[in-house]
Amino acid sequence: MNILFGPMPRKYLTDKQKMFLSYLRDYATEGGVWPTYREIGDYFGFRSPNSVTQNLLALVKKGYLLRDEDGFRFPEESKDYGAVAGIPIKGVISAGRLQEAVEENLGTITLETLFPQIDRIFAIRVSGNSMKGADIHDGDYVLLMDDDIPNGGIGAILYDGETSLKRIFYDEYGLRLEPANEEYSDIHIRPDVFEEVRVLGRYVGHVNQNGIFRRTKNGFEA
Repeated sequence: MNILFGPMPRKYLTDKQKMFLSYLRDYATEGGVWPTYREIGDYFGFRSPNSVTQNLLALVKKGYLLRDEDGFRFPEESKDYGAVAGIPIKGVISAGRLQEAVEENLGTITLETLFPQIDRIFAIRVSGNSMKGADIHDGDYVLLMDDDIPNGGIGAILYDGETSLKRIFYDEYGLRLEPANEEYSDIHIRPDVFEEVRVLGRYVGHVNQNGIFRRTKNGFEA
């Protein structure tokens, strides 16, 4: 692991820095993840994401945070990448008649088992509830595949510097982005010849505290 900023002797924190660090710890403890830059900015009333970065770097400099290629983290957070990630398969069980238990090591169920093309998949955290009708909620992590979005499929697009996760419909004039929540309106994109609509990825599932949900032809598999 390449540490860009390593641990240093811890120095005195200002009252504001103590509040900032306390917020990060409380958020990570309760939700199991770090807050987004927007959430931090909204909580402290920062006008620019740069203010968030400066506060994070100040905590790094004083030894209360580390920064590496994956971002910021607490010094005591585990970074054991050598461990095999997976659910052990411990044997075979009958789903019919009662049979003798067969216990053996059958390997592990990994993300590659659920997503055979995992090398083309990445995750983005959801902000907002426009897709709650598709069981995708604020704070969930959507799994996107580097692939085209079929007409009527769910996916993420980038247009004019802004991104959106919606159900995408194509027509001769452009795109219609349909939310899965009646409280939100459709978004119509009619780019001119100099503008580009970029497909970020096709939705293949999502992850939240209830588990991993994989997109299938007829719905979801948990």
